[in-house]
Formats: sequence, C-alpha cells, structure tokens
Amino acid sequence: MKLNKVVLSGIVCVILSDFIMHEHLLSKERWETQTTTPINEPAKVTWDGSCLLLDYNGHLIFKAEIENAGKEIDFRKIIDEQHGIINQVLKWTSRRESLQLTGLIFASDESFPCESDRKREGPDIVRHSVGLSHSLLNRAVYDRKSDWVLSVDFPSKVIIVPGNDSEHSNVFKIIVTGRDIILRFRPHFYQKHRGLIHFKPWAYRVWKKPVVGWCSWFAYFENITEENIKKTADVLSEVLVPFGLEYLQIDDGYQQSPAGLPETWLNPNDKFPSGLRNLSQYILHKALKPGIWTYTSFHQKDFAESHKQLFVPDESGNPAYGNWVGYILDGSNPETIEKIIRPLYRGLREMGWKYYKVDALRHLRYEGYNSHSQYFKEKNIDLVATYRDVVKMIREEIGEESFMLGCWGIRPELIGIIDGCRIGGDGFGYAGLAQYNSFNNVIWRNDPDHIELSPEEAHRSSMVTSLTGSLFMLTDKPELYKTALVEPAKRSVPVLFTVPGQIFDVDPSRSSSLHLVASELSGDGIRSFDSDRTPRCHLYLLEMNKDFENWMLLGRTGGDIDRIRFKHLGLSEDNEYLVFEFWSKKLLGSFSEVFYTEDIQPKYNCQLFCIRERKSHPQIIATNRHITCGGLELDNVIWKKEVLSGESELVGHGPYVLYVSEPDGYTFEEMICRGVEIIGNQKRGIVRTIQIKNDEQKRVNWYMKYSRR
Repeated sequence: MKLNKVVLSGIVCVILSDFIMHEHLLSKERWETQTTTPINEPAKVTWDGSCLLLDYNGHLIFKAEIENAGKEIDFRKIIDEQHGIINQVLKWTSRRESLQLTGLIFASDESFPCESDRKREGPDIVRHSVGLSHSLLNRAVYDRKSDWVLSVDFPSKVIIVPGNDSEHSNVFKIIVTGRDIILRFRPHFYQKHRGLIHFKPWAYRVWKKPVVGWCSWFAYFENITEENIKKTADVLSEVLVPFGLEYLQIDDGYQQSPAGLPETWLNPNDKFPSGLRNLSQYILHKALKPGIWTYTSFHQKDFAESHKQLFVPDESGNPAYGNWVGYILDGSNPETIEKIIRPLYRGLREMGWKYYKVDALRHLRYEGYNSHSQYFKEKNIDLVATYRDVVKMIREEIGEESFMLGCWGIRPELIGIIDGCRIGGDGFGYAGLAQYNSFNNVIWRNDPDHIELSPEEAHRSSMVTSLTGSLFMLTDKPELYKTALVEPAKRSVPVLFTVPGQIFDVDPSRSSSLHLVASELSGDGIRSFDSDRTPRCHLYLLEMNKDFENWMLLGRTGGDIDRIRFKHLGLSEDNEYLVFEFWSKKLLGSFSEVFYTEDIQPKYNCQLFCIRERKSHPQIIATNRHITCGGLELDNVIWKKEVLSGESELVGHGPYVLYVSEPDGYTFEEMICRGVEIIGNQKRGIVRTIQIKNDEQKRVNWYMKYSRR
C-alpha cells in the first residue's frame, strides 16, 4: 500500500508549515548521503499539547497529532542513559476517554515495520517478510541505516501501514489508540541495546542477492576430485540452475598437505591435475559461480620455525601452536599479511572464484589470539582489531562483489566484514533460525549449514531455509538430484531477500551469551553462544507483500499445535481466509478466527500453509513453482470485468500449475495463455487446477474469463 498525498495531508498537524515539509525533504537528501556515525542521543521532542515532532540526527523522523488532547491528558517523559544505552519514553494518559495518536514515521530505505519487544500471548513464531510488512503484530519501525527503533509499548492498539516515500526513504502511517499511549525511542539499537559494538550499518549494506548453491563437504568430505566436481557441475547446470541455484563451492580436500603458504592452496594436490583456474572456468561455463573453501590455519612447521616473526610466539619465543589453528598467524605484523594472506586470496580472485568460505575463524580467535592475549597486551595492540584486520585483508583481496562466509560459529567481531555467518556447528541446524532470527539480513545472511536431501529432511530443511531468507547450500552427491528427492529444493529456490519481523531473538538462550566470545580459549565443539541443532520453534512465518496482493506462508515442522489463531499471525480476525497446504496441494478450507492444521504427513515431515484473504470473486490461491505460492514468479494479477489475469515467469521444466478458487456465482468460460499449451484444466470443489506446458524459460500472460450466474 502506497501512501498518497491526500492521506499524507489529511494527518499533518496544523503547526506543520511548508517550512517543516521543506526540512523533511532536506532530511531525505541527508539519508541518501549519510556515511557518518549517527549520534547516540535522545530525539529532540516538540509537543504543544496536541501535536508532536521528533527530530533525530538532523532528521524529522516522526510527526503526529493526538485526538482528544486537552486538560484531561497527562503527559510525562523520561530519558534513561545508563551505560550509554538510551531509552527515551513519552507517555500520554487520558483520565476519561481513549486517546488516538495518528502520525507519520520517516525513515531510510532500509527501514521496516516489526516487533521490537516480545509479545504477550500466542505460540513462538519466527517471522520474516518479503517487502514491507503489514502485519498487525508490528508495534515498531526499525531503521537499519541509522540503527534506531521507534516503538509503542503495550497495551495500546497499534496499526502501522508502510509505503515507499522515495527511492531512498520510507514513510509509515501509524495509528495508536488507548487510555495510555507510550512511545519508546532507542538509538543505536543493535549496537548498544543488543551489545553488537561492531555493528555500523551506515558503513555497509547486507548482501541482498540470493545465495543458493552446493557445497562438496557432506557429499565427498576430503575425497573430492576434479572429476567429481565437474560431474556435479554438469548435473547442477541441468537440474537446478534453471530453478535458481547459482554457486558451486568446493570444500576441504583440494589443497596440498600440510597447508599454509599461498602456493599450497593455489597449486592443488594431484586430485586436481588441471588446476584451480581450469576448474573455476569449467564451473562458470556451466552457468554457475565458482566457490572455494579456505581456512585461517597454518600447518607448515619448517616454515613457521624459520620465519618466527610472522607468527604469534609462545613463552619460549617459538611459534605458538594450537589445536585446529596450527601455527598462529600474527595479523599485527604487516609482513604476515603481505606474504601469506594477500597473495592467497589475490590469486584465487584472479582465477575467477566468486564465493569464499573462510573456515577456522573461531580457532584463530580462541586457540589463537585469546589464548595468547598477553602477547598483544605487551605490544599494546588491540587483539580484536588485529583479528578483524586479518579478515579485512581477505575482504580487500576478494572484493566487495564476492560473497564471503565466515565459518564456523557465531562471529560478532566480524560484523560489517563478512556477508554471511555459519551460526552453528556441522550439520543443518534448525535452532539457529530462532536463536539468531533478528540477525538475518540485518547483520548478515545467516547460514544454518548445508542441506542434505534425505527423505526425512528434504522438505522441511529446504522450506525453513527459504522461508527465513537464509543462506541455502545443498550438499548431496549429484546422482541424488536425478531423483524425486530434489523436488523440495526446486520448489524452495531461489531464496528471496527477507527482513526479520522481530528485532529480538525468539529463543534468546544463545545470543544472550555473546559477550563470552572474549573469554573463550577453545573452539572445539559448540560453545554456549553458538546455535545448536535441536529445534526450539516449529512455526516459521513469511509475509509476502507484492503490488497486487499481500499474503502469508506459514511453515510448520512439528510440535503439538493443532490450531492456529489468525491474530497470532498478525491477521485480522474480522476477515475470512483460504488456507492451502502447498506440499500436498490441498485446500484445507475457508476459515475465520482460527484454522486447524491437520496431521503432518510422513512423506513431507512438515507443512506449508498459504493463507490468503478470501475474495468474493475468483482468485489465485497458489502456484506450484515456489513455496511462496506465486510470490516469486507472479506479477500483475488483476480481477477486472469478470477476467482474472496475470503474468508468470516459467522456468522451462515440468508443468506450471495455477490453483484458483472459484466461489459460487461464477462460471468458468475459458483460459487464454498465448504461446504455450494448456495441458490440464479440472475443478474439484471450489479449486480449479490449470496446468500449462512448460518447456522453455519465458514470461507468459494468462487470462481466465468468467461469467456471472
């Protein structure tokens, strides 16, 4: 929903003159060019008894008026600035009738509506959104570019309606009603309130393009060869690239042993006789982007002992050695960077590699620098700054256009440098999707680790990774992709860019211990702040917001929940909704207030509900292309003059299916889709299923004609 000029002018306070609007335009210009650190100060408040203005960091961020304001209103404010963590709270209390605050929030293009504080009722649900959320659960607007949040405390009722104000800014209409209205402004929210001291979002953007690929680790472990990598590229190119898979990443097993100096990586072992440049070009020619694994460990003993100055020393002056990290590279020595770090990554980039999985980063920090903190203290060198500098040098060499994954375990020190983070240990981890949900696509792209398409896990691990907008990497032997087990992966990629619906973690048990990274001396095994694998939440909600319609996808992975209240999903209980289960292709029915989930089928081991508000005319309820039920490939869906029309992007593999709800009173006349063949058209109950022959990648326009009975 876009806010037009009539809506905007209708809620502007009387005191807002052309001068104030001019100031807002200047603020938008400043948003476009902001590169400096926003102030960590309260907002400037102007309140004249009925109208409110908030100005922060030179920006007009909020303007509002309060109806029923007068002598019966009590206005209070407080600013808490303990430890540099600012909570600025404004409260209006009515002694008689309910108050209504109507206003506009102005923020940058990286802002979004969300929940900033844990809700009071309902099941735990991990929320994400494609586009700006319209959920009734939202009680806040978070501006990532300046790291502030403006929220409304319980129990007042809140409605936030988003709209794009310009290419570089968003505007949100907000309506708050209640006897008590409490606004809370928190600057430097992730940096100060969440304790992420390296989070400086005004200095970098998160990676917004899909990250979907294949990793060799669980398929071959250290037994990879040039032959099986090329075979995998052949299969991926044929089977999964058309659906959106982009990367092929080789993992441990190609390098010489012991590995250390750049040449031990750039000149691979005998299993790769054609070399890494040849392999990267082969992958590129298969319409894939080549990715490669490296680590920040060093295991060449002779070199370390003959070049002691390049390594952190132990108490006797010899190169210190640690489990997993080997001989510890001294990142504070420019010679170490120039001889070992830069040549390796410069060489890989020149060979054409586009995706870098940088491993053993936890070991460099824990067994390396933390375990030898006294060395840095004696040199009066910042240990963490040195650690960040090592990874910065890698980033400089691979370039901003390459994707960089930090591995493994949560790495808060590397915020702003790495594009993605493997938030847990080896093996796909559901728990991290709820333990670090607020980090995903705000701090970096979360990596729950590789997906194995087993009969038990194929559907649900593919589904939740896509629903949360996380990094999606398969890791099976290529012959499996010639079987039916590849189907859930096809339907889950590409992964659309999402923003979190909550800027708190649904399960805070891990992120609450992040400060302990400074005192860890061992990276062997999951630490108290690394995400674990056991599911802590069984419901994953993705809100789709497109120009023609908004709807929701609810993934369920288990649990004993047999009914879902629409208000717990952020939907109005006054409306009626169609609920379609994607995997089984079954319409569960039309519901008000609550719907029933039915049992999870063992074939899928999960459920995916597409929830759309029921219309009085024929409407699309789902497609078979993607788990977003049309969110990926549908555009310009319109109902006009008894015709349902739209556009679909076909991938050219297998039939494309439209599922259409036809209420009583309408008679289907014909389906027109020029340039393709309609190979199926049948109706069961109120659902019409139309199959379109899908032999080549193309965009098609379709029209369904109806008559009224």
